[in-house]
Parts: sequence; structure tokens; C-alpha cells
Amino acid sequence: MRLFAYEDDDGAESLAVDLGDRLIPLEWPLDVLLQADDWRSDIDRRLAVLDGARGIRKGSVRPAAPLPRPGKIVCVGLNYGAHAAEGGRDAPSHPMLFAKFANAVVAHGQPVVRPEGTDALDLEVELGVVIGRRARRVDIAAAMDHVAGYVVVNDISARDWQGSPPALKPGQKGDGQWLRAKGSDTFLPMGPVFVTRDELDPRAGLRLRSWRITADGTEHLMQDSSTTDLIFDVPTLVSLISKAITLEPGDIIATGTPAGVGVFREPPVFLETGGRVRCEIEGIGWVENPVIDWSDRPPDDERDA
Repeated sequence: MRLFAYEDDDGAESLAVDLGDRLIPLEWPLDVLLQADDWRSDIDRRLAVLDGARGIRKGSVRPAAPLPRPGKIVCVGLNYGAHAAEGGRDAPSHPMLFAKFANAVVAHGQPVVRPEGTDALDLEVELGVVIGRRARRVDIAAAMDHVAGYVVVNDISARDWQGSPPALKPGQKGDGQWLRAKGSDTFLPMGPVFVTRDELDPRAGLRLRSWRITADGTEHLMQDSSTTDLIFDVPTLVSLISKAITLEPGDIIATGTPAGVGVFREPPVFLETGGRVRCEIEGIGWVENPVIDWSDRPPDDERDA
């Protein structure tokens, strides 16, 4: 099942079943639906009542993030073999975890804001795993029972703040940790489509691609890989994380990014203000966002809230 998040006429977040060219609205947003143990059956019951409904045109609504305020966003670093290699590192022996917060989430079409003090924004297309059932100390064999489905996310990274050597100017140092570099406002664009886990199998290989789009409209393909290059698969991640961090319905695991990021290009390339960035995953969809400078977004703009 494919669900599509959008804003209704009053600006409220809404959810609909995605039938391609049209949407069949549901009553509750995704974060509310996932609180029910039988959320999938609940959707099926609602759809039975709506069978034959004309719905609304997808092109007539503004996309939203399916989970605009997740309780937890657990991210995984260096989880694709080729990405670790392009940075000159060996594959990690265990998942490298860090976190983002809900302030980082923006929807398709909303701007990524380059904060004051960084000149090296980079893109990272990632498969986002949405938790559908509370997971605490679960085994790998049972891990997928706790997964609701998947979304597309873009792990925006300030490479100079992160401390990546190719992004540093002479005498410049990074923060020594990743929180500001990875968790700043607008640093997690999320596509509007949520796909239930029965529709996709990352182990079979889902194509991931990303593009850096310059201000003149030229598209530069950056990443083009497959989830078959994942070092730690989805069940392994859910199990390992849940043994230390209880995962709740609506939490998200960003599973890592493949090779092709800008910081490891020769020479390095970064996102340009006035340009755009797009990330796409086969079977789910894409998220595309303009990139603007912090000086173009007033600090009291309600859209930043």
C-alpha cells in the first residue's frame, strides 16, 4: 500500500491512499494511525467504505512529510560498502549511530536552509525505515514485525562542521561531533510517499539516486546505487538499536547513504544556494527541495517552526 501525505486547504497535515493519479483521503495522519496495534487493518476498513470514491487529483495538493514530528530519528553512518571505501575507510564492524531531531524534517518543495557559518552542504539519499510497533530488545528474526514501511529521506550534511578534510579550509576544524553538522533545521527532507513493508524488500535491491541541481537548472547525477550494498540490513539495524534504544511507532531509522556524495568528489562539490537537490528511491518516489541561504529566511518566519 502506498500512502501520500499532503496539506489540506486549512494547512493541516492529511494522509491519503495513493492510487497514482488520484488520492483517497483518510481521516487521520500517519503518526496517529500508527498508534493502533491494528493500524493496517484499520486503513483497510476505511478503504472498504471509500471503495469507488473519486478522490482528489494528486497534482492539486501540496505534498507534506508523512511524519513531520517523529519522536526519534536514528541515523546510521557508513552503512554502504562503497561509501565507506570512497572516504578511505574500512567497513565498520558495527553500525555507527547518530541522531537527528524533528526540527530537521521538511517536506518535498520546502527549502533546505544553509545556516550561517557553513559553506559545504552535501546530500545523502537514504532509505527511511518507519517503526510501526514498539520495539524493545527484539531479535533479528522478529525485527521486521516492528517495521511499518519506508520513506525517502535526504540526510543533508554540513561537511565543514562535520570535519571532513576535503571540506575544510586551511586552519579550519570541524565540531568534533556531528550534531550541528547533521541536525540543523531543515536537514532532513522527507518525501510525501510512505510505502508499507509488504510492498518492498530492500534485500532484493532498491535503486537509490540523487541529483545536485545548479541554479541554471542543470542536473548533476551524484549517487546511483542499490540497497544490496548495505552493510547492515534493516532487520539487523532494528534489532541492534532496539536493544539499547526503545523504538516507538512513528520513529524513523535513516539507514545510511551510498557512494557518490559531493565531499569525496575530485574536486569536492557542494549544494549551491539558488539550486535544488533531489533524492529518489525505486518503488517509493522522490523528494526535491530548493536550497537557500540563511539570510533569505527571516528567523521569525513561521514556516521554520
